[in-house]
Formats: sequence, C-alpha cells, structure tokens
Amino acid sequence: MGANLAAGARSRPGLGQPVDWHARYTQQAGWTAQIRRYLYEKAGLTRTARVLEPGCGTGAVLTDCPAGTLHGLDWDWQHLQIAQHAVPRARLVRADADTLPYADASFDACLTHYFLLWVNAARVLAEMRRVTRPGGMILALAEPDYGARIDFPAELAEIGQLQGSALERQGADPHRGRKLAALFTAAGLQQVTSGVMGGEWSAMQLEDGWDLEWAALEADLAGSLPAERLAELRRIDAAAWQHGERILFVPTFYAIGRVP
Repeated sequence: MGANLAAGARSRPGLGQPVDWHARYTQQAGWTAQIRRYLYEKAGLTRTARVLEPGCGTGAVLTDCPAGTLHGLDWDWQHLQIAQHAVPRARLVRADADTLPYADASFDACLTHYFLLWVNAARVLAEMRRVTRPGGMILALAEPDYGARIDFPAELAEIGQLQGSALERQGADPHRGRKLAALFTAAGLQQVTSGVMGGEWSAMQLEDGWDLEWAALEADLAGSLPAERLAELRRIDAAAWQHGERILFVPTFYAIGRVP
C-alpha cells in the first residue's frame, strides 16, 4: 500500500463510524452505476484519461472508472487504506478538497459522488476547475436533495424531516442536489447539463441493503428521537416494504460541465 498512499491534511466533515462505510459507499455506487456509465461516455473518458475524485472515500466509485490513471483524495486515513486495497492502481492522497495539492491543469476530468453536500461546494468546484485542463470535464455523479424527499405511508414522513435537520446539524446541505446546475454555472463551467435520477419500487424481502440504510439513518438520527419511536418507525418501514406499499424517493441530481 505504502508507495501509492501519500500523506496530507484533513478535509471532509465526519459522520462518525457507526456503520460499515465501505459497504454503504458500495451500496450507493450500485444505485448510480447506470448514470455513471452515461456520464463517463458523455464526458468522453477513455483509457488514456487522467481522473481525480475528491472525496473518494473507500474507492467504491474509482473501482469501475474507465480512466487509465486514477487519483483519489479524502481526509479519512482508514477509508483511504480500504480504497488502496479496492483500487490498487489508484494514487491516493490524504488532503483537503478545498485546497487540492495538484498543479493547474493536471487532470482530464474531476468527479465527485455524494460529496458536495458535505463541503463548501463553490470552493471545491473552483479547485476542481483549477486542476482540470481546458476542455476537460467536471462531473458531480450524485448529490441528493432531502428537501424534496417523498415518504409513503405518510407516517414515515417524519423520518425524512428529521434526517434533513440532522444532516444540517452535521454541516451538510440537504438541498445540495437542486443547486448543482447553479453551482456549476457560477464556477464558470460551460455546456452545463444537470438532471435527476428516477426511482422504481416493488414489494421486497428485507436484505442487507435495508439494514445498511437503517444503520446510516440511525446514525443520523441519534439523539433526535427516543429509541422506542425509532424502533417503531423501523417496524413500519419494514412492513411497508414487505407489503409493496413503501415509496421512498430522495431526488438525486447529477451535473456535468466543461472547463473553458
């Protein structure tokens, strides 16, 4: 691991470690696999491309990135150690996303995934633009918008309301998704395109993915609800999924823009 893992400074605010974050990030990467393929093609990423992912976490997205040269950056040393095993060819750095330790025009593309809601997005995008060559591409592969979250049955709406507030207390912007196009335009990017991913629901047997979702949710809501109420909501959620009644939609936006 050592030769590929450089040292640096801290960046992204922490969520704590109550869940298996590599499993969680891999789950999120599964949700966005189709849109990532579309955006990689739209960005013209090839085997010769040099790509950076600020906020790379445990490497869940870098794993299948088609670029030939991969760089990842994160503040969490343990996450980077996992990423180095997951993506051995990646060059990983522990550093601040808002002061990227790279020269101007170092990359053909920069991308993020469920990251810009946690940082000063304007500052990070400015840095991503700086280190991307003219004509290169900036991609926000997924940014959620909890302010437009839909929960059904109605009694589960409490979950979304509390989660949005909890994320704000942790320093996140729960409405980041809807702001992507404006942020990309304000960063001076050209040919900006943004969109939102769709959803599909059906009755299901509860599997590991549901447990992961609830582990992350319980971490967010710790202290916001009595344990008994949280357990009750979990039971209602489980029953709704199993009976084919559950609708859970957190609009997740993407954006792509060209560096002038």
